[in-house]
Order: sequence, then structure tokens, then C-alpha cells
Amino acid sequence: MTLSPVTVRPIAASDFEAWLPLWQGYNQFYGRSGATALADDITQMTWSRFFDAYEPVHALVAESEEGLLGLTHYLFHRSTTRIAPNCYLQDLFTTEAARGRGVGRALIEAVYERARAAGSPRVYWQTHETNATAMKLYDKVAQRSGFLVYGKAL
Repeated sequence: MTLSPVTVRPIAASDFEAWLPLWQGYNQFYGRSGATALADDITQMTWSRFFDAYEPVHALVAESEEGLLGLTHYLFHRSTTRIAPNCYLQDLFTTEAARGRGVGRALIEAVYERARAAGSPRVYWQTHETNATAMKLYDKVAQRSGFLVYGKAL
């Protein structure tokens, strides 16, 4: 199946119904479904942050004539090692049909553009160590930092 040309653009309020299945697919990929699904209020708050000028959270979508094919959510934050804000690419997801067709790369490159425009010297993200398919792309568009991520639910 050949995809029509893909455009990456900022998310719009009218995208909610098309964004939601992508968001749910992303969360399901990381084991957040069924009994461990995110609460609806988290999804609603995440969505509202994209449109709040005071929030550092942003969203882009990839679309073609087939509809929305992918999403990325990113945010800017301060750092103790840089003056300008870092850009953290928090979420990246494409439909199964879009994988391997440049959609993920287009979304990452669009985040790079937004980060440059904001004066951010760095974009970074993390993925699960079992996400081998995505890491094939990530190894082409970025460098592994060597850092391991630790966390503790409180």
C-alpha cells in the first residue's frame, strides 16, 4: 500500500476524534490498557495542555488523505547544564500502516525544527529497550546517550 504525501502540522482542536485512537494505540503499546489504562481525566488534561499557551507541552500530527497517521508530543524544560531550554520528545506513535514509510522520521524532524525555532540546543527522548523497530530509526536520526532511566512511582 502506498501512502499519499504526508504533512506534519500542529494539532488542531478539531483533531480530537482522530487523535484519540493514536493516543490509545501509543498507550496500549506501552502496556497502558485494560486495568492499567490511563484514566480519562489524564487523557483530557493531556489534550487540553496542547491548547494552553501557558503549558510547555506541544503536539504535532502527521496526516495524509488517509487521515491522521501519527502523533508526537514534546515539551520544553529548563536544565541545570544549559541556559536555553531542552526539548523532550515524550511521545511518538504511528499507525501500523505508516510504519517504515518515513512518518516517524518526519515527526521527529518536525520536532527538531520546532526546537531550533525555540532556541533549544537539544532534543532527546527515551524508548523501551524492547522497542527494536523504533530504535532502527532512532539510531539513524540521533545518537544514543548511554544514560539509563530510573524511576519510582510515588
